[in-house]
Parts: sequence; C-alpha cells; structure tokens
Amino acid sequence: MPELCRFSGIVIRMYMGDHAPPHFHVEYAEHEMQMSIQGRRIMKGSLPPRQARLVTEWAAAREEQLLAAWQQAARDESPGSIDPL
Repeated sequence: MPELCRFSGIVIRMYMGDHAPPHFHVEYAEHEMQMSIQGRRIMKGSLPPRQARLVTEWAAAREEQLLAAWQQAARDESPGSIDPL
C-alpha cells in the first residue's frame, strides 16, 4: 500500500483499487484508522485524540490533493505523495 505522507509518527496510506467511498488509511503506533476524504468521517478504527485531530487538520487542508490521489489509485496508478503538516 503506497505511503502518501508521514508526520508526527503518523503514516497515511492509500490502497490502489480500494473500495468506495474515497478514503485513506492511517497508522499510528498500534492504532489504525480509515477516514473518508470528503467530510473526514472515521469509517473504521481509531487514533488517540491528539493524533486524530492532526490527521483531520491535515486532511481538511489537502482534500483536493487527496481526491486526486484517490482517482489515481482507482486507476491502479501510484497516488504519489502529499506534503505533511
């Protein structure tokens, strides 16, 4: 699974050809979470509150980039990388 970004011990990934709705995967220590791109809803899992806030802030500022990465991944192309906070 390609890594989009890494910051503050948080790793953001996106599967190529993943299921809808558009979302990304987050890893932090032993925690895992999936978050929708539009609306930034937690779909599965959880993170500690501080890390969840950082990811939400990061995703809100990069929604267009995340949607473009999702479209690339949906075509089985590398989603590239996105700048950290």
